[in-house]
Amino acid sequence: MSNTMSGIDRRIVKSKMALREALISLMQQKDLKDISIKDIVQTADLNRGTFYKHYQYKEDILSEIMDDVIADLIASYREPYKDIDQFKVSELTSSAIKIFDHVSKYANIYTLIIHSNALSGYEDRICHVLKELFLQDFSDYIFNPKINKELHASYQAYAIVGLIIEWVNGGLKYSPMYMAEQLLEIVKSNRQRV
Repeated sequence: MSNTMSGIDRRIVKSKMALREALISLMQQKDLKDISIKDIVQTADLNRGTFYKHYQYKEDILSEIMDDVIADLIASYREPYKDIDQFKVSELTSSAIKIFDHVSKYANIYTLIIHSNALSGYEDRICHVLKELFLQDFSDYIFNPKINKELHASYQAYAIVGLIIEWVNGGLKYSPMYMAEQLLEIVKSNRQRV
């Protein structure tokens, strides 16, 4: 269950999930600007009153969806080191890397982010979130004083997003585990050359 819907009445959760799924389904067929509230409620098999009980605009649904995706992205990114006092890349295993499981879980959203004009700003938001996570959680691990921490964080964020884009554009033909293994090998390879 999503972060924004935990602790809410099950009927509300069911209605909101139906509206969210309807919007995502419709966005796979046409642009957000061409989707009406009538389209959403008909696809969700709900009435307009139910929509307006929970949302004012269709963009509110999208915002709620993306807030949940971002929250899960953050949790997935931090998964390999959440219970570790001192993080060492040399001890990291591919099974601990969960970011590609996250992308797989939200594959329809990531496909829309990459291919839809309506969600183009979210690719930048994801990069920004990953950059901030790196700065918050790993800036102390940059031992070379010549390396600008902001630039290094950007490099890391865009590298991960680049892998995600390549994976999505390739139709997610590789498993999340394979992608995690590849990311780990790339990270270890980069550390060996430094």
